[in-house]
Amino acid sequence: MAILDFNINRQVLMSAVPPDWPGGFWWHWLFFTVVIIAFVLTMVMAAIYIERRGMGRMQSRLGPNRTGPFGLLQPVADAIKVLLKENIVPTKADKLVHWLAPVVAFAPALMLFAVIPFQNGALLADLNIGILYIVAISSVSTVGIFMAGWSSSNKYSLLGAMRNVAAIVSYEIPLVLAIVGVVLIAGSLSLNQIVIAQDIPFILLQPLGFFLFFAAGCAEINRSPFDLMEADSEIVAGFHTEYSGMKFAMFYLVEYAEAIAISAIITTLFLGGWRGPLLPPWLWFVIKIVAVFFAMVWMRTTLPRIRIDQLMAFAWKFLLPLAVINLVITAIQVLAWPDTLPWALIIVNFAIMAALVLLWSKFFFKLGWGRIEV
Repeated sequence: MAILDFNINRQVLMSAVPPDWPGGFWWHWLFFTVVIIAFVLTMVMAAIYIERRGMGRMQSRLGPNRTGPFGLLQPVADAIKVLLKENIVPTKADKLVHWLAPVVAFAPALMLFAVIPFQNGALLADLNIGILYIVAISSVSTVGIFMAGWSSSNKYSLLGAMRNVAAIVSYEIPLVLAIVGVVLIAGSLSLNQIVIAQDIPFILLQPLGFFLFFAAGCAEINRSPFDLMEADSEIVAGFHTEYSGMKFAMFYLVEYAEAIAISAIITTLFLGGWRGPLLPPWLWFVIKIVAVFFAMVWMRTTLPRIRIDQLMAFAWKFLLPLAVINLVITAIQVLAWPDTLPWALIIVNFAIMAALVLLWSKFFFKLGWGRIEV
């Protein structure tokens, strides 16, 4: 076992990219900036295709199949169509804020990838507080969404924006607590070091933390069944009701860029990041991102949309208590085994997760799974 661990660690160290690659600070900055932009845009187009094609198959229909082979060029056709549409701004809207909102919402989704490693050392900036950077930057896009709702001079847009703010505030707490469990085990805030520490993928040592992060992350980025900010039957299209043309395309891009970002963060924190046998590290990273995003699509086609009161209750009455319990259990295990957690804890932690989710679910319904008073 010790020989196997030594060989794995040696392979990880040998695959490391020098911090100034491909030749000095500015070349490094320029290269990875271009890579991040190209990666995000490419993955967004792939995500749109995967979601539409996958949902089509799950719903016994074909999905996109006309534009290009197997419908692969459908996202490109949609982008061209949206960009050619007329840009309409409401008469009473705050025009400057209305214009800035999509930019403010999109920039953080792109900035998140600055600290996410594609390979050992292959990232724009290996910050020793990388996970704090992720938590801080991920919340900034909420400002852009609130700007869009407020500047539109539309009560339905403002209502959708306020729902988003409420969801971010509520779900940020269990999400951060789920991250703290990973940090305790890895002993570092650097995302690159967290990946290197995963000789055992943390999804096995932190199954409850993975569940909490996945659920809270989907709620924060407005993915179904938590997409109450765009509940068509209640508030038209939510915060971007008054947007069209390129500005609407920016918000559409933000939605999928955030989904890819959350998938990349989950891959990094819980699935071993770029680590894997045989295939190149960056390819393992992409495969895991696609797998996590496909799970989001699967959840969208399976679960019905919940109400706003249920959305709030799920965060405060279900996820938050479980996150606190998970953090306490993780802290006890790290204190008991400070060097490395044994493989036997995998079975123990899965059993704890199953028991907690089952028991707390029953107690959760007694607390009140959201109520509507008429």
